[in-house]
Amino acid sequence: MEAIRSRQNGLIKRFIALGSDGKARQAVGEYLCAGSTLLSEAIASGAEVTCVLAAEDIPGLPVRLVTPEILKAVSPLQNSPGPVFTVKMRPLPPGESLRRVIVLENVQDPGNVGTVLRTADAFGMDMVVLCGACADPYNPKTVRASMGAIFRQSVVCTDLSGLSDTLRGLPLYGAALAPGGLDIRALPEGPLAVAIGNEGKGLTKDLLAQCAGTVRIPMEPRAESLNAGVAAAVAMWEMVRGEMKWPD
Repeated sequence: MEAIRSRQNGLIKRFIALGSDGKARQAVGEYLCAGSTLLSEAIASGAEVTCVLAAEDIPGLPVRLVTPEILKAVSPLQNSPGPVFTVKMRPLPPGESLRRVIVLENVQDPGNVGTVLRTADAFGMDMVVLCGACADPYNPKTVRASMGAIFRQSVVCTDLSGLSDTLRGLPLYGAALAPGGLDIRALPEGPLAVAIGNEGKGLTKDLLAQCAGTVRIPMEPRAESLNAGVAAAVAMWEMVRGEMKWPD
């Protein structure tokens, strides 16, 4: 198999578009990943790897050979030896009832969104809902920060008008520094969702209007707020801590 050497090759142009353009990713239902560790995670998770660009063949995978220069041009990572590969987006979860959901509103940092995906996967969230102007979950930076959780965790993007239908009747609590908010350690038992806003502005009034109540994370008075990823982790732990067990 002859290696691809030109950036003008149609496949190379497609890879570059998937790495930089969210609309291109949504149009074909695929996203870009890079690195041997992430490729191993994708395979172990049963993700559908559609194409791999690499400097040498990888048995059992749909590999196209490319030169090191092309790998460097295509990879979202600096100084990456590859491989670079594309993965099919997970289908939306089926319509059964939900038990635990974390909602992010306007969390724009890909690192935070990726961290939340990773934590949600660790704590068994049924779904992560991205509402409003959140970072693209399939942006290469988000994918990288998820540490492979993107291959396993169900993610839904919606706007406020579709949030209620997405949650399928789950009661929603908003993490907010509002008077009268419930101590997050006293979250009701049973199925529910918790919403986290961005650090600068928190949750919008429109989203809070959809909430059954608000919750607060206790902290020292001198601390103004928590990073969104950290706040989401605390919330998810409180949602599941009565059920979590060490694996055998």
